[in-house]
Amino acid sequence: MAKPVVLVTAATVSDLAQKLLREGGADIEFMPGTVDEDALVAVLSRGTVAAVLLRGSPPLTERVFAAARGLKIVAKHGAGVDSVDLAAATKHGIAVMVAGGANADAVAEHALTMMLCLAREMPRFDRETRRGAWRDLKHFIREFHTLTVGILGYGQIGKRTARLAQACGAQVVIHTRSGITSPTGMTLEPDLNRFLETVDILSLHCPLTAKTRGMIGAAQFARMKPGAFLVNTARGPVIDEPALVDALKNGKLAGAGLDTFATEPPDAANPLFALPNVLVTPHIAAATTDAMVRMGTIAASNIVSYLCGKVYDPPNFLNPEVFKSASV
Repeated sequence: MAKPVVLVTAATVSDLAQKLLREGGADIEFMPGTVDEDALVAVLSRGTVAAVLLRGSPPLTERVFAAARGLKIVAKHGAGVDSVDLAAATKHGIAVMVAGGANADAVAEHALTMMLCLAREMPRFDRETRRGAWRDLKHFIREFHTLTVGILGYGQIGKRTARLAQACGAQVVIHTRSGITSPTGMTLEPDLNRFLETVDILSLHCPLTAKTRGMIGAAQFARMKPGAFLVNTARGPVIDEPALVDALKNGKLAGAGLDTFATEPPDAANPLFALPNVLVTPHIAAATTDAMVRMGTIAASNIVSYLCGKVYDPPNFLNPEVFKSASV
């Protein structure tokens, strides 16, 4: 009997994840090239792939799921599934599971690093020192512990980021659609406008959905304090990028730290790159050795368990209704 094939939508995955998959009785196939809709349809229509270990954000659309004969589960190497048509997966009886929380510490650290760098104007001082300018004793900057950090979205990453910012002395305000009580020492602000008016640093931690796409734009920037900062380690399309460029150019925002962009990879001519008050990284907030192992391990464990008729990580099973009728 042929072994089930696990398709990894990347050139590799952690050694431990590969070990777990092979010990679980699966063969592994990698996709090192461009992973687009056509490529996925071509591979999945063969009918040999039982599971997809989803790295990155390739498009798992209705067309892909309709062509995926024999596919039983998609296990995300991380938490964001904005490229997955969950309704289509459910329609075709395909489980979708994520590794929620596996990269939370890594992303939270990255978000805090960006906050500190922006608040202390590190990009500017690095640039000026390299070109020979020395300190200007007439120019002073704010201390981080005097600032109010706004956490928009309070999932695993938002929670950890809030705790880190609080540990560094900042006041923390949270805005979330989830029904929670205010964490100790923090403030919960359910009204988005009042929330935006309060913060010195806005840190985004919401998923990309139809409701959150473009939710931070010109109207929201207008609500924020003059000289506020924005940090985005969530998804680029949550922000209206042209409006962000305007807010950075006209001084409404003092700076922005961006790990994600509306289009990835972004065009080299992206106007954000020409602005001196923008700190950018190439969507690497979760790219730590520890996070890679955790995400790969959870994704592989989700796959092996599901193919054996079990659920490894119930809280991160996005469409558990398919399990009732799944033939695994």
